[in-house]
Amino acid sequence: MLQEHIGWLLKRPVGRPPHEVRRYHASFSYRAGSWCRPRRVVAKVEWHPGELYPRVGFIVTNMTRPAGRVVAFYNQRGTAEQHIKEGKNAVTWTRLSCHRFAANAVRLQLHALAYNLANFLRTLALPEKVMHWSMTTLRDRLVKIGAKIVRHGRSITFQMAEVMVHRSLFQEILSAIAALRPSAPARC
Repeated sequence: MLQEHIGWLLKRPVGRPPHEVRRYHASFSYRAGSWCRPRRVVAKVEWHPGELYPRVGFIVTNMTRPAGRVVAFYNQRGTAEQHIKEGKNAVTWTRLSCHRFAANAVRLQLHALAYNLANFLRTLALPEKVMHWSMTTLRDRLVKIGAKIVRHGRSITFQMAEVMVHRSLFQEILSAIAALRPSAPARC
């Protein structure tokens, strides 16, 4: 039913297919059978290169902004909700089981610090091929792994299973973290 209102956007654009995504927005009033009054519906149609059919999305809203700004607002809201969900699952910041308010406040701040440190690691120290990893994947593959420290005469070896992270990837991550360290001030 909703696609009937934006039929003109669902026709393939004329000309050669572009190499970038084309986005179109539309706004119309619609009343579903169970609704007591008509509501504003904002549609987003994206034509991606190499795809035969467009990607279509609808938002029912009472916002009066232009259609493109409504879509941008809800995209930001969705991103924020994803960060909250990630914090709940990966860092478990909703587990505040202390009896005192002050203790729970400290626990929540520690959870937020852990989340920020993990996000810092993800955005600044991860190589391009694993930058898409979620917080849970980071925790499971980089933090919660079994390791063994072997001491020999003059060396210490850190042994860990390569099942989670390959040696070269782990070395790239450690090198990126070391590169974040500020350089020593020059001496006169």
